[in-house]
Amino acid sequence: MTCHTINWQLETIPAAHFTVMPAGAFDEGCIEDYAKNPVHWVTVRPPQVALHWKKHGTWLRAPLLIERRLLDPDTAGLQVLEGRTRVGVLRGRLREHLHVAPEHRAWVGRP
Repeated sequence: MTCHTINWQLETIPAAHFTVMPAGAFDEGCIEDYAKNPVHWVTVRPPQVALHWKKHGTWLRAPLLIERRLLDPDTAGLQVLEGRTRVGVLRGRLREHLHVAPEHRAWVGRP
């Protein structure tokens, strides 16, 4: 097993990148489960969450993503580490043509 130093940086990522971004194998499919009913998953959170989506078209707290090659050297792109509900809500809002910002902030771990 190779050890890596991971550098975390707050990055701006296009909304379209989140439409295909996976979670880990253990959580496979959960982002899509949240995407099926994005309005519900926003309304069960504190009121400021729904207000932030309505006003800004994005999440209130940035999720954590990691460069996939840190987990598997033969895999490219980013993977959701934390924030599966937020990414699912984003996907669902995009599909339902609800207000979504073109870009979103996320903490990204890279070597």
